[in-house]
Amino acid sequence: MEHYNMNLTLKVWKQKNSKTAGDFETYAVKDISSEMSFLEMFDVLNEQLIHEHRDPIAFDHDCREGICGSCSMYINGRPHGPWKGTTVCQLHMRAFKDGDTIVVEPWRANAFPVIKDLVVDRSAFDRIIQAGGYVSVNTGVTVDGNAMPIEKGHADKAFAAAACIGCGACVAACKNSSALLFLSAKVTHLGLLPQGGPEKDVRAINMVAQMDKEGFGACTNTGACEAVCPKEISITNIARLNGDYIVAGLTADKNYK
Repeated sequence: MEHYNMNLTLKVWKQKNSKTAGDFETYAVKDISSEMSFLEMFDVLNEQLIHEHRDPIAFDHDCREGICGSCSMYINGRPHGPWKGTTVCQLHMRAFKDGDTIVVEPWRANAFPVIKDLVVDRSAFDRIIQAGGYVSVNTGVTVDGNAMPIEKGHADKAFAAAACIGCGACVAACKNSSALLFLSAKVTHLGLLPQGGPEKDVRAINMVAQMDKEGFGACTNTGACEAVCPKEISITNIARLNGDYIVAGLTADKNYK
């Protein structure tokens, strides 16, 4: 693939904190390699701003390998940018052309308040996970991974759901800021495995209740969440969650709540 350099104009959202109003600031970056990642391009811009004694752009990152889910940015109106099934840290600058203007924003959801610039507080997801409680596992000698037989179809679906990295792109893309794709992935990957079976019903009830408490919206099944998910989590998980939730409401022991 041909390597080339480009000059770009960036319009980046700057906001001091969740209590203050924000606005876009415009930056020019030059000689950006097409083989840089998007975050490496931001590193170059921040070095330039620091050299100019200006406030660098705050953005979230950790693994830079598409695993941690922290690089949450809207890029030209799409969560994680133009490439399908890709996080921002895996997006390369060859996705853009010389002279392009790129607009970068944080996630837009009441449940994800802005901490600073492009960094949002996604701890609502952590509280939803905590509401799921525990799984019943016998303690003692470690059991071999293949000692408990699991039907392959269930194992495959559980594994696919477990690929969710909790980045929040599904919430950012949804017109209602629904977290159901995230929640359904977490409920599914435990609910399909024997280890997650005993608490399956109460887990669905408690996690949905926490999601509502956090202020996420309702799902209207437009599929925007699936379209932008970097791990391509299927919305069939939402249908499975809805079924589990209805059954749980009829059968779960309310004393577990």
